[in-house]
Amino acid sequence: MGRVVCATAGRDKDKYFAIVGIVDEQYVLIADGVYRKLSHPKRKKIKHLSFRPQVLQSIADKLQQDKKVFDAELKSALTSAQQG
Repeated sequence: MGRVVCATAGRDKDKYFAIVGIVDEQYVLIADGVYRKLSHPKRKKIKHLSFRPQVLQSIADKLQQDKKVFDAELKSALTSAQQG
């Protein structure tokens, strides 16, 4: 979790998200903090995602420890990962 991905299909094509959950071996839950909030993440097939080398470590740590992650925090982490 916390891995930065880019959607390659669907209406959210070419937008960046972070993986916030794993459903099974074909699906993951993604959110960006703006259009897809953490309260309602999008279920997306893995084959429709392009994985980026960045991992949002602070977000991943909080998700694994079941701590509260805010949408603004996710949004700023994704923005800094895209620029860097």
